[in-house]
Amino acid sequence: MRTPASLAATLLLALLAAPTEGLARSSDRDKPMDINAQTIEHALNDSGPSTFSGDVVITQGTLDIRSARAEVTLRGSEPTRVVLTGSPATLTQEMDDGSPFNANAQRVDYDLDTDIVTLTGNVVVKQRGNTMNGPKVVYNMGTGRVQASGNASEGGRVNLRLVPNRAPRPTNGSEGG
Repeated sequence: MRTPASLAATLLLALLAAPTEGLARSSDRDKPMDINAQTIEHALNDSGPSTFSGDVVITQGTLDIRSARAEVTLRGSEPTRVVLTGSPATLTQEMDDGSPFNANAQRVDYDLDTDIVTLTGNVVVKQRGNTMNGPKVVYNMGTGRVQASGNASEGGRVNLRLVPNRAPRPTNGSEGG
């Protein structure tokens, strides 16, 4: 049987690596995971969530997660929900191609029953030069769909910048050459 800390670690990795599944550094999954926090609270009978708080740092290979708090809810010793909160909660990881993946949000909520990850509060996601930011980003791991939305009280807009995959054409200083 897994310990509460190992369940939380496995779940947090699944949560945060999932949006880039197949792209995240695949060798990271075989590396040990370290969790460091000022406090850990766990109910032995699943009566409440396991809570890691106080400068939470989770590392595994190139994966680096930082948050003020990580909360893992269990049902029958199986994780059902993970919530990271911070100022902001951050995730960085190197992808298999060597490029960095970065995500920041005030709150990251992963519901394992629905396979939906919701990032809220000043969300910024960067990968391969592309950037998405806004108040809310929802990732459905089952369908692979991402939905971003804004609301009037938080600026109301979502921004997406896509960078072409090909390198820019060299210029020779003349038009139409």
